[in-house]
Amino acid sequence: MDTIALSIDGKRIICFAETSILEAAEQNGIKIPRLCYHPELKPFGACRMCLVEDEKTGRLMASCVTPAASDMVLQTASPRIIKHRRNIARLMIAEHPESCILCSKGNHCRLRWVAAQLGVGETSLYHMPNYKPYEEANPFIIRDLSKCILCGKCIRADHELVAVGAIDYNNRGFKSRPATVHELGLEQSNCTFCGTCVSICPTGALSAKNTRYLGSPEQESISICGFCSVGCSLAMGAADNRVVEVNPARLPGSVNGSTLCVRGHFAHDFLNSPRRLIAPMGRNNGNRENDELVPISWDSALDVIAKRLIEIKSVYGPQSIAFWGSSKCTNEENYLFQKIARVRIGTNNIDNGGYISGQSQLKVFDEKTGGGYRKNRLADLEKAEVILILGADPGHSVPVVGYYLKRAARQGIPLIVVDPRKTELASMAAICHSIQPQTDLELINGLTALLHEKKANDSSILNLYTEGFSLFRYGLSSLDIKKICRLTHLEMSALNKAVELLQGKKIAIVIGHGISQQKYASHTLGAILNLSLITGSLGRAGAGVYVLARVNNQLGAMDMGAVPDLLPGRQFIGNDSARKKWEKNWKINISPDPGLNLVQMIEAAERGSLKALYIMGENPLRALPQTGRVQNALKNLEFIVVQDILNSKTAKIADVVLPAAAISEKEGSVTNLEGRIQSFKSVTPPPAKAKPDWEILDLLSAGLGNSNPYGSV
Repeated sequence: MDTIALSIDGKRIICFAETSILEAAEQNGIKIPRLCYHPELKPFGACRMCLVEDEKTGRLMASCVTPAASDMVLQTASPRIIKHRRNIARLMIAEHPESCILCSKGNHCRLRWVAAQLGVGETSLYHMPNYKPYEEANPFIIRDLSKCILCGKCIRADHELVAVGAIDYNNRGFKSRPATVHELGLEQSNCTFCGTCVSICPTGALSAKNTRYLGSPEQESISICGFCSVGCSLAMGAADNRVVEVNPARLPGSVNGSTLCVRGHFAHDFLNSPRRLIAPMGRNNGNRENDELVPISWDSALDVIAKRLIEIKSVYGPQSIAFWGSSKCTNEENYLFQKIARVRIGTNNIDNGGYISGQSQLKVFDEKTGGGYRKNRLADLEKAEVILILGADPGHSVPVVGYYLKRAARQGIPLIVVDPRKTELASMAAICHSIQPQTDLELINGLTALLHEKKANDSSILNLYTEGFSLFRYGLSSLDIKKICRLTHLEMSALNKAVELLQGKKIAIVIGHGISQQKYASHTLGAILNLSLITGSLGRAGAGVYVLARVNNQLGAMDMGAVPDLLPGRQFIGNDSARKKWEKNWKINISPDPGLNLVQMIEAAERGSLKALYIMGENPLRALPQTGRVQNALKNLEFIVVQDILNSKTAKIADVVLPAAAISEKEGSVTNLEGRIQSFKSVTPPPAKAKPDWEILDLLSAGLGNSNPYGSV
C-alpha cells in the first residue's frame, strides 16, 4: 500500500493512503477528542467533536471520516477548533440531565471527560429537557435515553460486532432514539443481552442493572472469563473487595475485543452467592451417614486428607485412589493436581471434567497433526474462503465465536451449516443441511468422495504430508453416494450444491460438541481431518479445523497431563522416552499403564475396588447422567474430598470439603480454544478462609511428604 506525508500540529507524519486523519494522528501520539468514534466500528461522524482545521483552505473536517491526503497541513487544537468543540459540548450538556452524581457511569462518562478537557462546566445556554422514560423491565440493562447523545455506538456495535440487529434509530429530530422494532422492550426483541451496547455507550444512557453498588468502582483489574473456552479478557471493577462491574478489557489483539456474551457480562453474581464455601469442613467422627459437616481449621482439614490418603494407599494400594480434576481450573493447578496423584500417591487414575465434553476423542487430531490444529485464530474466520460448521451452535455454547461467524457471513463468506437442529446460524447460511442425527461421518465421506471425483485435491499437500492416499482414494471410489443420501435424508442435488461451494477453496471447519460427543466421534473426526488434508486446508490462515471446546481450560487440562493416559505436554504415558524424562524430573517410577477415566472411576467405585476420590472444581452429581447411580457409587467410597467454590450436592456427601477461590480471585493461566495461553492476576481476594486451588494443592503436597513446596504460581 502506498504511503503519504502530511503535517498535523506542525509534526510531519507518514501514514498509509486511505488512513483517516484521526487514525494518523492517534498513531503518532496526537490525541483528538471524540465521542462517536470507536476503533472497532466503522467511522460515523455523528458527534463532530473530532473536528480539525485545514490551514490551506480553512475547511473544518470531521477527522474520523476524512481520509488523510498528501501534503495536508492540519491543526487539531486551533482557537477556532476549540471554540467549535466547546459549543458542541455546551449544546450536548444543555440537553443532558444534571444527574452526574447519581449516574452509574460516573467517572467512565466520556461526555463528562471531554467537557472537562474543554473547560465546559455549566452551560449558559437555555436548558432543553429531553425527557424519555426510564426503562428497567429486563433483568440486565437499564435504559435512560434522556442521557443519550445519539452517537450511534450501541446501534453500530449491535450490527457490526455482535451482528444481531436488535436496535436501530427510530423517529427524527428531538424524538430520535435507538429502539427496537415497534418500540418493544429489549426482552421482546432478538437482543441476546450480551451487554456490548452497555460497555460501549459513552454516557449513562445504557447501564448494567446493579442493586448492590452505584458509581465508579474503587479499582479495576484485568482477568479472564471462565464461562467458556473462548477466554474473553475482562475488565473487572471492584469495591469493598467485591466485583461490582464487568466489561470487556479491550486489550489489543484480545480474542473478544469490545464484545462479551450475557454470561461474561452479567453472570458473576455467583461470586457473592450465599452458597459460597468460606471455610474448610469435616465430620466430627468421620462418619458420613450420621455426622454433619462442620467448620474446621485448614491444618485439621489437610491433616485428615493426608492421613486418610496415606492409610488407604498402604492398605489397598495406590490404584484404589483416584483424582477427578477440573477443566475450569488453571494450568498451574492442573499440573499440581496430576503431580500429587502421580508423585505423592503413585496412581494414573486422573481425569478432568473435559471428558464429558468429548476431550478424549480429540486425540485423533493431536496424534495426526502433532497438536497443530490448536493454533488457529478466531479472527482468521473473517478471512476464510468458505466455512463448514458441523454439529455446532456457538450462539449458545461459545457466543463470541458466533459473532465471528455472523460477521463473516455478512462480509459475504459462505457458511455451510450441517446440524440436525435449526441453529441461530441457519438463517445466515448459504447452505443449511438438516441431516439425520449421527450421520455426519457418512456426509463428510460423501463430500470428500465427490470433491475427489471433481479432482479438487491439493496434490502438493497430499504428496508432502500424507501417506496411504492411494488406498484412501480406492475407499472413496467404492462409496455408494445414493446410500449416503438415504442415510442423511439429503437429496443428491443438496450434496452437489455443497461440493460446488467447497470446490477449489481452502475450508475452515468449525466443530461443535454435536460431533465430539457422538457415538462414532473418533471416526467422524478422522473423516474431517481427511477432508482438510485433501483440500489442503490445514495450516492455512482462515482455514483448517476449529474445535469449540465447551469449558474454559479444556485444552490446558490436557496439556498439563490431568488425564489418565497423558503426561504433561500431552506425551503418551506408554512412550518410554517421554515417561523416563518425567521419572528423572520427579525422581519416581511411573506406571506405563493408563489410569481410570471418569466413567471407569464410577464403575470402580460401584465394584468397591476404588476406595477414595479427590474431586477438584467439579460437581459429578450435576454434570453426569444417571444421577442416582453416580450418587450410590460415590457413597460406596470410604473417603471423598471435594474442593470447590460452592456448596454443591457432591460437597454435601463428602468427608472433607475445601473452600476454593473463583477465577477472578486468584492468579494463573488458562489455554483457550485457539491454544492461546492467557495469564491473569486476582481482582479481589477469596471470601473469608477460602484459598486459591494451587495454594491448597501446594499445602496438601507438603502434607504428603513434599519437602520443597512451590509457594507461588
